[in-house]
Amino acid sequence: MAEEILADRQQIVTLDSKRNKTREAVRAVQRDNSSHKVWLCFGNLFLKMPKPTAKKLLDTDYNELDSQIDKLHKTLKSKVNKLRDMEDKEELKGFNLNPLSKEETRALGTLL
Repeated sequence: MAEEILADRQQIVTLDSKRNKTREAVRAVQRDNSSHKVWLCFGNLFLKMPKPTAKKLLDTDYNELDSQIDKLHKTLKSKVNKLRDMEDKEELKGFNLNPLSKEETRALGTLL
């Protein structure tokens, strides 16, 4: 179980690095004003494609990486809880917290 947790954490780091590189590529495509086509590298393959198509592909890739990272985060929480149960330790407090939604944040902002 501990090995699975460490492997998942390493995979999250790897996917996050890919996601950051994809985000950088999206920004580079947006800032490039020199031409209507851009070069993209997919593995060992370089492709020249129109900017809108390239941006759409990069956005899709970014969203896919984001969903994979979210999935790993969710499974990681349950694996950590299982490991703590096996070790006869208490469940981590504050580990299952979720961020506030946009509506909750706005409501909180109006109260303060």
